[in-house]
Amino acid sequence: MPYLTSTAAGTASTDLGLGFGIPGYAHPLVAPLEWGELTRPGTPLHWVVLNVAGGPGMRPDPHCLEAAGRLRNAGVRVLGHLDVTYGARTFGELVSDAHRYLDWYRVDGFLLDRCPTERAALPEVRRTVATLRTLLDGGHIVLGHGSHPYPGYAENADQLVTFSGPWSDYRWSQVAEWTADYPPERFCHFVHGVPGGHLEEALRIARWQGASTIYFTDRTDRGGRADPWEALPGYWDEIVSRIGTGVSE
Repeated sequence: MPYLTSTAAGTASTDLGLGFGIPGYAHPLVAPLEWGELTRPGTPLHWVVLNVAGGPGMRPDPHCLEAAGRLRNAGVRVLGHLDVTYGARTFGELVSDAHRYLDWYRVDGFLLDRCPTERAALPEVRRTVATLRTLLDGGHIVLGHGSHPYPGYAENADQLVTFSGPWSDYRWSQVAEWTADYPPERFCHFVHGVPGGHLEEALRIARWQGASTIYFTDRTDRGGRADPWEALPGYWDEIVSRIGTGVSE
């Protein structure tokens, strides 16, 4: 099966095989262990999202600047978090946030969270992505749909998040047929509420559905009242050891 090759250095590159995309931990002051674990040698990271305050915040945050610097020095790709709110935010707002991320944190790309999925919204997303690529002089763009979008979106980003949700949905999910036209490096799955005893099953689903970038956690969203991605899963060491660095699927 063909694989894409990234120009980014270190374990952050979109390497051969399965690896982690970190949707965004809590603030480094709140979650120092989580941010520290990301620079552990051998952790199979594709990228980490820096979400300061629902975006870049209103002013540079020295703690986030330090955390991003440590990651980049370790060769880890750092992405800024842009909340598209399913198309409700304007082009100007998104580009303004992108400038702040670049000026303050020197990010290597962006996750466009809550990205639309429908065909009608594609031209505006395409316009935004083209502008971001110009600002980045390339960079890595991930569209955070959370479900399978209209296929045309795949031509406008490096990766698509085609699943983001609970284990109760993921274990019965099905992949869209059009994704078979692309290699696994183009797709990401974020799954919360995965019991430790079902880790291997979850990994099998990701491989079967052709997603190379994953993040699984046993934490839940508490019915929409919490962010399940803010802290490490209880089985972090186990899942790191199961995937390993450079394991080709």
